[in-house]
Amino acid sequence: MFSKRLKQLRKKRKYTMQDLADSVGVAKSTYAGYESGYRQPTLETIQNIAKKLNTSADYLLGLTEYTEPQEPSNNARELLNHDQLHWDGVPLEPEDIELVRKLLERVVRDRHAKPEDA
Repeated sequence: MFSKRLKQLRKKRKYTMQDLADSVGVAKSTYAGYESGYRQPTLETIQNIAKKLNTSADYLLGLTEYTEPQEPSNNARELLNHDQLHWDGVPLEPEDIELVRKLLERVVRDRHAKPEDA
């Protein structure tokens, strides 16, 4: 997956193999090995390649389908839709997540409730 996406993005961004090799500080033959799948880059090299190609390491590694880097969402509702949340490494059970979701809904509802006529 990595080598295929790497080659596709390089061509889409109109870079040569030499351009990418120079930007990440490796020989052209080393970079060509990344695209052929013969060689595996270091994590630092993957990060540098992702920056040069204006993408994310996650995309290059096949962990997401989003070509462009994605900003993390600050929307609590979206965050609580994930199945594998944790608190400082302690996994949250689905019931815990549902409880937090209901609590936040209540806080927002109460904050935006119209004041009653006195």
